Amino acid sequence: MAATLPQLEVKLFNHWTFEDIEVIVDTIINSGLREDATRIGSTGVVRWKAIDISPLGRVNQEIYLLTTGAHESAFRNIKKSVECLIDELINATKGSSNSYVIKKKDEIEHVAKAN
Repeated sequence: MAATLPQLEVKLFNHWTFEDIEVIVDTIINSGLREDATRIGSTGVVRWKAIDISPLGRVNQEIYLLTTGAHESAFRNIKKSVECLIDELINATKGSSNSYVIKKKDEIEHVAKAN
């Protein structure tokens, strides 16, 4: 399966251009988390505190959410996983609420702001 993904990708894009890479960069910029919540304390009293996320953590979390969203949208679907990944990239770049990444980003930041 993993060996066939780059071939399908080349068929869809024909070749990577500057615009394709720009879409990926815009996706990472638009959908990266800015705040998260962490647990402070151990047995007994536990409280949540909002924290800022480092730039590398933002990129890692965004890539994880992007691939998870593409995987979940491809599950039990006729569309190929590459097409689902492209749809997820486009929706996340636009900031659409149809994107798994944007939904999770809003959810996590909402929890962080509540704490």
